[in-house]
Amino acid sequence: MNAVPFTLTGRPVLSRGRLNRQEPLLADESAQAELWSKARVLTVDQYGCVPTVAGGTELVYRPAAEFGVEPPGNAVLLGERDGVGYWAVRISRPDASVPEWRGWRPLPDDGDGASERWLDLRMVGALLGATDAGAFTTAAAVLNWQRNAGFCAKCGSPVEWAKAGWASRCTGCGREEYPRTDPAVICLVHDGVGVNGENVLLARGVSWPEGRYSVLAGFVEAGESLEDCVVREISEETGVPVRDVRYLGNQPWPFPRSLMIGFTAVGDPAAPVYPADGEIAEARWVPRAVVRETFEAGGQRDGLALPGEVSIAGQMLTAWANTTN
Repeated sequence: MNAVPFTLTGRPVLSRGRLNRQEPLLADESAQAELWSKARVLTVDQYGCVPTVAGGTELVYRPAAEFGVEPPGNAVLLGERDGVGYWAVRISRPDASVPEWRGWRPLPDDGDGASERWLDLRMVGALLGATDAGAFTTAAAVLNWQRNAGFCAKCGSPVEWAKAGWASRCTGCGREEYPRTDPAVICLVHDGVGVNGENVLLARGVSWPEGRYSVLAGFVEAGESLEDCVVREISEETGVPVRDVRYLGNQPWPFPRSLMIGFTAVGDPAAPVYPADGEIAEARWVPRAVVRETFEAGGQRDGLALPGEVSIAGQMLTAWANTTN
């Protein structure tokens, strides 16, 4: 059988949202009131964690009655499904602590799936069903925006939230703003041997733990195409020239507001690798067999730790490692 270019084996796990949130709903206060009357409310603490059960595979929603007869001013309508409204509310937990990101390691087993645990999206996004994953991803994105958008960018006056949490309205000049999404490319660079290559270019960020590697990524600049951004970012971060840029898929990454747009490209393994000073600690070519064996060992093996499947980076690497060439 002839080899074919690899693709993602499924939708990225944070791209599976199944809630209806059409624009007319965000402007229809009577429809919102009806949805609130029997709403499922997701509480998000100051560190972006939410309550979960069943080993992190299910979110815990609160009844709307716990918050009042109408949505609090900071509530966000995540959407509706089968006539049920899903909302999110930011709360402050006095006993909360900064979560440890386990994006490249398995979620620790608490030994009791019935116990309620407050966990971060990066810990549980890959474990949740489509509705819960979409709800949590949306909640994280919009509440992160609200936290940083409390004042008008034009006149500096405080804002109030409108359109079910999806807009800010300035109390001074009346200016409206909406949540931003920053496009970023993320690219799996292989060596071009055969159809899918035999080695992949991986890098470690300067703030990452020893041994943790991933594919390369960077933000799209003004006036730049996605493909041009791929070529520029790989060159800036490693010095390696790339060609044959090909789209793979995309995934929201609300940390705080990115859309990760996945590509693959062919790089020259003979080119010198020059990690970008202050940004990339190490960059090196890694054989397919090593990547496959690392994933088979749970994502960490012999000093190499790879991204988990909650990240599109992990899904790209898994798909590449398991294709024929």
